[in-house]
Amino acid sequence: MRGPIRRSPPGVWQAAVAAVLGAAAVLLIVLALLPWQPLAALDTDVASTLHTAALESPGLTRANRVLTDWVWDPWAFRLLVAVVVVWLLWRGERALGWWLAGTVLVGSGLQQGLKAALARERPQWREPVDSAHYAAMPSGHAMTAALVCVGLLWLWRERGLSAGGAWWRSAAVVACVSVVGVAFTRVWLGVHWLTDTLVGVLLGTALGLASAAAWAALRAGESRRETARPLGR
Repeated sequence: MRGPIRRSPPGVWQAAVAAVLGAAAVLLIVLALLPWQPLAALDTDVASTLHTAALESPGLTRANRVLTDWVWDPWAFRLLVAVVVVWLLWRGERALGWWLAGTVLVGSGLQQGLKAALARERPQWREPVDSAHYAAMPSGHAMTAALVCVGLLWLWRERGLSAGGAWWRSAAVVACVSVVGVAFTRVWLGVHWLTDTLVGVLLGTALGLASAAAWAALRAGESRRETARPLGR
């Protein structure tokens, strides 16, 4: 006779995946900065190929600039989070709202700290099609997009909405397209190496999952304390 099925503590799988993605990001950073020649060659080849295409396709390049500056700009993602946070606060879900806001703030701080610490130079072109500030790694656009998309999908689940319905699938597709699109536009416009965007996506996703895992663990601890608390007379 089989015994009772033991369920993993809340947040375990998110924490495990976050750890794997974080380790992959660290490995990629090390290999890119050494530099490891095969990875450096890949960065150079991808950047050169896309920059040539950007020069030959000015209309597509303008479209990518609109996407990166307005649709997928980090401040556009942060504004979306701000709207969601205000909505949560208005509904009285203050803890959840501030947790989401805090996660995005931590992501912004981590991004800028790593840029300053790694100080990787951006690609340099004789005929640039766009410009950007600060160091290259990690890509702030890619990291912010991944973090916000993961955070909002997690919030969807936290609110008790189904992960198998049409709305969930649509939201997941939009999130994936946005993250991949952000990474592509930054390399197309010649302001990032491919590895900059990959590191940004890995770190943003890892931080989003780590935040979800921490929230689940905290809520589980509160639930256990509530259950163990003796009833008042």
